[in-house]
Amino acid sequence: MPVSSAYRPDPQLPKLGLEYADPVEAAKFPQTLLRFRNDRAAATVGLDTLSDAEWIAHFGRFEPLPDNIAPPLAMRYHGHQFRVYNPELGDGRGFLFAQLREAGTDRLLDLGTKGSGQTPWSRQGDGRLTLKGGVREVLATAMLEALGVPTSRSFALIETGEALQRGDEPSPTRSSVLTRLSHSHIRFGSFQRHAFFEQPGRIAVLVDHVIENYYPQLQGADDKPSALLAVVTAKAARLAARWMAAGFVHGVLNTDNMNMTGESFDYGPYRFLPRSDPKFTAAYFDHSGLYAFGRQPETVFWNLQQLAGCFSLLSASEPLIEALNGFGAAYQRELVAAVVERLGLAPRGEAEDVALAQAAFRALAEGGEALRWEPFFFDWFCKDEARALAGPRAALYGGEAFTEFRARLAPYAAERPERLANPYFAGPEPQELLYDEIEAIWAAIAERDDWSVFEAKLATIERARLAWGLTPQGA
Repeated sequence: MPVSSAYRPDPQLPKLGLEYADPVEAAKFPQTLLRFRNDRAAATVGLDTLSDAEWIAHFGRFEPLPDNIAPPLAMRYHGHQFRVYNPELGDGRGFLFAQLREAGTDRLLDLGTKGSGQTPWSRQGDGRLTLKGGVREVLATAMLEALGVPTSRSFALIETGEALQRGDEPSPTRSSVLTRLSHSHIRFGSFQRHAFFEQPGRIAVLVDHVIENYYPQLQGADDKPSALLAVVTAKAARLAARWMAAGFVHGVLNTDNMNMTGESFDYGPYRFLPRSDPKFTAAYFDHSGLYAFGRQPETVFWNLQQLAGCFSLLSASEPLIEALNGFGAAYQRELVAAVVERLGLAPRGEAEDVALAQAAFRALAEGGEALRWEPFFFDWFCKDEARALAGPRAALYGGEAFTEFRARLAPYAAERPERLANPYFAGPEPQELLYDEIEAIWAAIAERDDWSVFEAKLATIERARLAWGLTPQGA
């Protein structure tokens, strides 16, 4: 197969052995129709030179990549789901397919699947993914990457020709298999499984594996679990902050949906905020609002506490508590930095930046029904007051609710103001990814097999990504 010189296989997880993952086989699908391939991501791991037929062979039939993982591995883990411990989790409809080094950074990356068939952890499930679920995840990852959020990247989406029965959408419905490119698939729940079985030795092995492959700077630490917790806490704080600045609601922030490298992944009932609302929830089954928009930082911290509980089998409590106590300050720093970056401004200093971010959130709240989340950042990007006051929300911005925000904004300088020359900023409205639009994209596919609306949306999100020029993936 014509992999490029950038292809560098490096399968590390198989070295851990069968206590951490189970060898499995992919399902045999009646069809393999290529619906999406991410050539930009593929170029970073030397797979962009594959033909469509080769793409289908590897990401529809899961023929092994050269010198990589064979057979695939379904990872073992436990987790808290809505804060209720579940010891019967694990990769029930996915597996780790390959591990590769990223060109330019040398990061170890994973190719993992969703909807690839049953595993020992399927729990009577069919191991499949609806095509709608695959379409939604491709859209989510594209939008989040454009907004500077650390996220997995949708790598391949292949329709598989099965009719699936589901209780939460009209059935039968079309099926798919998704491959995602992530920094790591090792979850908080990976450690929880071994803590549940009171196996500190296996936790220590996993700690060493994570440090060796993702945080080699910690290899000389006297207390590796506490040092690792401190770094993961900082990564999680950054992730939570960037969700909040993006107006994103993950929806299912269980401990098995948080990984050790600080990326979000596995997008089920996610939503982007239409307007400022801390009580806004994404999952229809989140009746108590546990994972509401405004509670996401609290939830991330709670999940970190569960990870610390696993590490307590190896380390004293004091350094673990110290590591956890870094979350609050790290989250505030990251949130302020994310807001300043989203506004396209050069930072002025901690006090000034905190005051500006607070004023921005107050303005978003006071804008009420008249102000959607994404247009606010679009209108004021790079301090383009003339554009904001000439646009469709001009009357709102000229009112009392925006007096403080505009005053706080006044002394700031734009960061890379040449970005405003991008044609993206010439229009009156930004790219958004709200629920009704996702439903309309899916309706075109479901009713007419019309993929043009989906493809057009991805193209416009890509234009927005280039226009914003936010912090690149993995930074």
